Amino acid sequence: MNLERADLNLLVYLDVLLRERNVTRAANQLGLSQPAMSNGLKRLRELFSDPLLVRTREGMMPTERAIELQPMVREALAAIDQVIQPNREFEPSEARRTFRIMASDYAESTLIPPLLKQLRVSAPGISLDIMTPSDVSFVDVEQGKVDMVINRFDSMPQSFHQATIWSDAFSCVLRADNPILDDYNLDSYLQAQHIWVSKTGMGVGVGVNPEDVQRLGWVDEAIARLGKKRDISVFTRHYQVAMLLAEQSDLIVTVPARMAQLAHANPRVVLRDPPLNIPPLELKMAWSPLLQQSAPHRWMRRLILDVGRQL
Repeated sequence: MNLERADLNLLVYLDVLLRERNVTRAANQLGLSQPAMSNGLKRLRELFSDPLLVRTREGMMPTERAIELQPMVREALAAIDQVIQPNREFEPSEARRTFRIMASDYAESTLIPPLLKQLRVSAPGISLDIMTPSDVSFVDVEQGKVDMVINRFDSMPQSFHQATIWSDAFSCVLRADNPILDDYNLDSYLQAQHIWVSKTGMGVGVGVNPEDVQRLGWVDEAIARLGKKRDISVFTRHYQVAMLLAEQSDLIVTVPARMAQLAHANPRVVLRDPPLNIPPLELKMAWSPLLQQSAPHRWMRRLILDVGRQL
């Protein structure tokens, strides 16, 4: 590719074409005629010596070269946008905007309250739109439709930027008169019935296979390393629900320690360390390369990390 013969507007066309995978929709989004967008696609194919989008029974599909180009084009456009924007400092105390944040209920319960407290002081005009993991896809994040996602992630697109907010140990929450407390050890823990709770990543969840230990997560993997298995009676994706069920039954729930601490003043439950070693989990924040250089976004990321460190 030779910059002397490249029209940078074509990169804007390519970005939208690869996102929409439809010439007519891409043209409408950019306010162009369909013939103009078709001509732009023709010029792009000549520029990159690749068809980029190929018509199939399932619609226009990107070539391998197009998939390779997509994150690079978006990052390049974000950098260009930063260059041509006025050089203004972000003033949080004067700002009025909404940050859209996807957060698991673990993050929502432990991180968001102190974050909101900080915002009320330093940026009262900023509001938060908290979304659940099921509301958001990786594509939404990649396109910058969501400012950031906060959760535990098994995997993440390589183009995303990310930072670790904190590491957390695990605690067990039990009803205060749970009979297991008379002889609480690994054997009695494994003989009891449990509540499984987890929601990593994002997207619509699917049913759990109790036999698939690796997909059950940190707690069950740690138990499996001992050659053991626990008896799970309830599977849920909501930590608050899991802790409520533990309070109302003889079931045990093993949750991140910061989550368990929310119940430390509740006289109806007690907290105990797990009777086995469970590696700590990491709460991560991830965001699109399109937002990497945004001054408001940089400020919010720093604030979230500062709140995490204070906790």
